[in-house]
Amino acid sequence: MRRWVVAAAMLGLLVSACGGGGGDRPHGATRVGLVFDIGGRGDKSFNDSAYRGLERAQSELGVEIQYMEPTEGADRETGLREYASRGFDLVIGVGFMFTDDVEKIAREFPNVKFACVDYTVKFDAQGNPMPPPNNVVGLRFREEEGSFLAGAAAALVSQTGVIGFVGGMDMPLIHKFEAGYRAGARHVRPEIQLLVGYAGVTAQAFKDPAKGKELASSMYGRGADVIFHASGTTGFGVFEAARERGKLAIGVDSDQYDEAPGHVLTSMVKDVDVAVFETIRRVRDGHFTGGVEELGLREGGVHIVRDARNRDLLPDAVDVRVRALSDSVAQGLIHVPKE
Repeated sequence: MRRWVVAAAMLGLLVSACGGGGGDRPHGATRVGLVFDIGGRGDKSFNDSAYRGLERAQSELGVEIQYMEPTEGADRETGLREYASRGFDLVIGVGFMFTDDVEKIAREFPNVKFACVDYTVKFDAQGNPMPPPNNVVGLRFREEEGSFLAGAAAALVSQTGVIGFVGGMDMPLIHKFEAGYRAGARHVRPEIQLLVGYAGVTAQAFKDPAKGKELASSMYGRGADVIFHASGTTGFGVFEAARERGKLAIGVDSDQYDEAPGHVLTSMVKDVDVAVFETIRRVRDGHFTGGVEELGLREGGVHIVRDARNRDLLPDAVDVRVRALSDSVAQGLIHVPKE
């Protein structure tokens, strides 16, 4: 399986209204501007993963990086336009909500390259997928495949036969996490019971820890002993509930073990940092290609964590079973549903 090396070092940068770094191009270096999703840096999840890829590109590729943390929806377009109008080589929007803004501004600046993480594919009246503008690459992940492994792990370690899922915004993207989790759990334990709850129907649902704790506490109270969250910083509440009740939780997007040491069974990692780094490298090397790129288990775009810190929570027998499932999914022997 193809795997790219992932660097996890974080670099402290001063942030102004237009992001970190200087405004002039140093010695013709490739310039990359990135606009964060809701929650911004410090979410210890999706945005921080994107930043790791940005920082790695600065360190290893010598590119100039700048970033912006939007506070309101309109700031997304403003941030993208800021970098494009200044002639940056690559402008990145982190999150599905950037899809329309990226497409709009890419058409206005055809000489600038754009990337959108979790790009939303649109369809024409006949149901055919519509490609993005030629100067846009849509980076998508088969979250359901990584979630399948998380579900299998949860079901295999559950003592009660009841597990839970806490989603952020009730929407198709997060439904992929739920569907994969459900399928993985039932693949290894058909009788498993799954409790499901969503924090809301707006983007605010991704930054509501109180709601996350409320949902998780209810599920733990109803017998769940493992809960997987796909909810941004709302998941901090899930971890708090796990700590208080002595139960297990599963992190998302980044390794979230540190949020509740001893209570995080594993994390379903989307290698956003890898996708960001590789996109920057292609732009720097002149190999950029527009279109939609999907990353799953076969491409090394998702995985679950097992290391020295959570090894005791995921016994060897469980690890062997999950690895075998990972290989089967990657080889196309197991089809994981998206809904």
